[in-house]
Amino acid sequence: MNDAQRLLSAIRDMAPDISRRGAEIEAARELPPDLLADLVNAGCFRMFVPRSHGGLEIDLASSLEIFEALARADGSTGWTVMIGAEGALLLALLPRKRFDALYADSPDLMAAGSFTPRGEAKVTAGGFEVTGRWPFASGCLHSKWLVGNCLVTENGHQRLGPLPDVPETRFVLFRTEQAQILDTWFVSGLRGTGSNDIAVERIHVSDEDTFEPFFGVSSVAGPLYAAAVPQFSLHVASVGLGIAQHAIDDIIALAGSQKRRLFAQAALADTPVFQHNLARSETSLRAARALLRSEAESFWAGVNGGRIPAFADRIRPAATGAWVVAAAAAVVDTCYAAGGGTSLYDSSPLQRHLRDIHTLTQHIVVADGWFTRAGAILLGKDPGFGVA
Repeated sequence: MNDAQRLLSAIRDMAPDISRRGAEIEAARELPPDLLADLVNAGCFRMFVPRSHGGLEIDLASSLEIFEALARADGSTGWTVMIGAEGALLLALLPRKRFDALYADSPDLMAAGSFTPRGEAKVTAGGFEVTGRWPFASGCLHSKWLVGNCLVTENGHQRLGPLPDVPETRFVLFRTEQAQILDTWFVSGLRGTGSNDIAVERIHVSDEDTFEPFFGVSSVAGPLYAAAVPQFSLHVASVGLGIAQHAIDDIIALAGSQKRRLFAQAALADTPVFQHNLARSETSLRAARALLRSEAESFWAGVNGGRIPAFADRIRPAATGAWVVAAAAAVVDTCYAAGGGTSLYDSSPLQRHLRDIHTLTQHIVVADGWFTRAGAILLGKDPGFGVA
């Protein structure tokens, strides 16, 4: 049994208890400390850390299965682990000496942050003066390090980045104690992810604590680190699949309890319309999972063969992730509707799956706009990438 299989087995053992604690996780608005400790001890947050640094260095396809299993147990748990694990892929874009120092004490380092370019990094001697406030910093309450995406300015003007007419952005890394964590995470879904705002004002960040997220070159060798960001859409989609699978599990359990809709002649499980919709949803979910795995295998084959994806090649995984998430959301919608009035109550997990999946669909890495960019590339046109 390899590392990925051992971790997946451990997660499946933990899954029933995680599922039972779904309401508790939501109420806390973050993962309970004992659950977080169990996930750390299992190795969840060292998934993408190099073996040379005590990590598991799990391949892309295996990681998707792991994230789905976690999200099938609980959407917020799957999301929080995914974000925390991905940190190693981003931090690998730092200079190697700095990366080595960060992981010198433990492979279980946790970082949180935001891709939203809501910060300003003013060029100064040896680094940058950084001010910003960033939303959606999932896991920030238990992270030792934070990152924020910044527009780079020099002498009062925005610097241009590698794409024509697009401003330069850089991620900056800083300790959690240098920032304010603002209690803003009062939302409809994925409530247990602690995705609060983080803010800093006029802190100094050295050059070695910054990196370019989209076109930066990893200081760590290996296919896992060759192109981090395109993998994130596939990771997010795997969490969506887990939420949808849990919705199917729950509607089957509800139907098995002899659930009967008001004024219906037959129990839900004996209704042909329900049987038809259930089978279509389960088939759609299997198709979405197959597409996600196919895209992951194709991407992995390229980077494993030493091919660095061009900009156009990075759009397709995002479009794939967007399609998979949309398919997952449709599955959850069908399950929620089939539950009837029962689905409305806090006691029903179906309403939580509905809120979780439709929160996930709002994430920028699986936004509908990736289809437009993918279509533009198919037509040989500019995909229109910009910084908002």
